[in-house]
Amino acid sequence: MKVLVIGSVYPRFQEDAEVPWLRTSVAHLKKAGVEIQVLAPSYKGLKSHDIDGTHVNRFRYAPTNWEILTHEEGAPSKMASRPWLQLLAIPYIINGFFQCIRICRKWRPDVIHAHWPFPHAYIALGAAKLFKIPLVLNFHGAELLLIRKKKWVKPLLKFAIGQAQAVFANSSFTASKIKALRNVDVEWSPYGTTLEVDSRKSEVGSTPHPVNGKFKILFVGRHIERKGITYLIEAAKYLPADKFEIRIVGVGDLTEQLKQQAEAVGSESPASIIFTGKLSPEALANEYKTANVFTLPAIVDSKGDTEGLGVVLIEAMELGLPIVASNVGGIPDVVVDGESGILVQEKDPVALANAFKRLADDPALTEKLLAGARKRISECFTWDGIIERQVEVYKKVVSD
Repeated sequence: MKVLVIGSVYPRFQEDAEVPWLRTSVAHLKKAGVEIQVLAPSYKGLKSHDIDGTHVNRFRYAPTNWEILTHEEGAPSKMASRPWLQLLAIPYIINGFFQCIRICRKWRPDVIHAHWPFPHAYIALGAAKLFKIPLVLNFHGAELLLIRKKKWVKPLLKFAIGQAQAVFANSSFTASKIKALRNVDVEWSPYGTTLEVDSRKSEVGSTPHPVNGKFKILFVGRHIERKGITYLIEAAKYLPADKFEIRIVGVGDLTEQLKQQAEAVGSESPASIIFTGKLSPEALANEYKTANVFTLPAIVDSKGDTEGLGVVLIEAMELGLPIVASNVGGIPDVVVDGESGILVQEKDPVALANAFKRLADDPALTEKLLAGARKRISECFTWDGIIERQVEVYKKVVSD
């Protein structure tokens, strides 16, 4: 079976850390015997190339210096800060549309699998209709957020969903948003971990005892509003100095603002807050190894955006850390409260602090949650299971 995968982002070179879950997904599809080509936009004139033995077709849509609509940061965020980039959306869709037809005429895939259906459903539709190729749309949540800001996107998405032979969603939260648009069957297709299996084996084990008496609370991610880091910093007020340390890994638009908040909170907060900045893979692995709990205090932000799934939670579970996270977006698909982690209401620093205290005081609870997390991963988030379900959908749409 041959599948053309379409997306706005794909690794540009071997060490590129962009969309690791999509790259891993493609690798596992190939392992399952599926032939794959990728269609993605160019970045600063990047030509078509191969990565991991997969051919990546790059379509041009602007002069070299202007080809920055995708990669590095989400296109909606870029367009919000640089409105002129919106002008590139039209040549992006038109050039992608004709490149998709060229690939399908020559290669004749059995299925077109378009991620982020706005706008990629419209890049795929011409070839899908012309060559009678089944179209599978894969939603990740960001496209549905656009409807809140741009009302004209709603009918376009609704129409695109109606043209697809199957629809995937990364979480039950995203699936509910799709169904609100158009009542169709939606297949839940989450991501698995992108950690290397060999390195993971050496990392997994019991959560370490507090180092120097400090119970280490770890956050890893971009410093953006929907991650809810500000509420984690507030939670420090309710944590005793001699027992807790909060470690915030990563960078982002809000880093300096968060550091200022931490300094202000520090004057009335006993627990220490440490910003590590961006870390090397080795240093990051050490953070996971020495942490006692992983947290994702996500919120629904001022633009209505929230976590679509929270792959980082799956990876922390794989590395043997108990989870404390907010009950928003797709997070409850990963964290079942009291079974595979602890869920708290969003924007509630007291609830966060109380959850950390519970884990620090009750090692048996930690062990119970870790056992539940392993069970949850094996049932829902192994790549073999995810890909098996995907391939079944491919077979169904081809045979219909």
